[in-house]
Amino acid sequence: MSLAEAGTVAAPARRAIATARLLRSELRLVFGRVRNIVLLAGLAAVPVLVGIVLFVTQDSPVAGQGPPFLDRVTGNGLFLVFAALVSCLPLLLPLCVAIVSGDAVAGEAAAGTLRYLLVVPVPRTRLLLVKAGAVLAFAVAAVAAIAVTGLVVGAVLFGVGDVTLLSGDTVPLAEGILRTLGVVGYVVLSLTGLVAVGLFLSTLTEVPVAAMASTVVVAIVSGVLDALPQLSAVHPWLLTHHWLDLGEFLRLQVDVPTVLGGLAVQGAWVAVFGALAWSRFTTADVSS
Repeated sequence: MSLAEAGTVAAPARRAIATARLLRSELRLVFGRVRNIVLLAGLAAVPVLVGIVLFVTQDSPVAGQGPPFLDRVTGNGLFLVFAALVSCLPLLLPLCVAIVSGDAVAGEAAAGTLRYLLVVPVPRTRLLLVKAGAVLAFAVAAVAAIAVTGLVVGAVLFGVGDVTLLSGDTVPLAEGILRTLGVVGYVVLSLTGLVAVGLFLSTLTEVPVAAMASTVVVAIVSGVLDALPQLSAVHPWLLTHHWLDLGEFLRLQVDVPTVLGGLAVQGAWVAVFGALAWSRFTTADVSS
């Protein structure tokens, strides 16, 4: 093999190593921030608080009242995972994801570190993908923090066993765990559209708080529009419309078209706002 051929073969490997190093650095930045650690701790505290309240009030007249799945928690602690996720989806999860995604580019631009990062011989497209991957990793950690804590607290306080589905059918605990993993995966993928929106808005400003707030506003406005029956024609395309379709995993026969439809909408948001973020990040002077 000639030196030229060897160099051609080694080039992809070098790029992969450089990308891996960049991703590790970005992950350390995201998960090393005290603010982000506090956000994860706060999310993990939600199922703890909900579980304790339900345990203390399970024999009171208000037992089981509240968000979906709350009335099933005392009978099977596994449902604390679902109850906590549903409770966090309208605001807390979007808020946490918006903070991290909105800070991804704007935070470094404000701190003055982005201009130094961009002089490194790494294509901006790859850098943006790495930042998106780090924010998505935080979203995974955020959902996992709620799910794992909910499972542990639910098992300790109420025990776990065979799962009675929304259809009234009962499935073994092992299948219930698999369905729980499906719910967790669906929630993570449902947040990808918001991640793309946050990254795009983060490339538009050097004020991280502005990008964070704007991302949260997008999620809130989507929820408000989804509540207006006059706009039913556009509801299926709204960012938040399909978030609560996670309940499909708790039916005997999962409605696959509904699940895939919700994920397709997120894919559309990712495609549009990912393209906008790429266009802005690769062409504009975001480091000035």
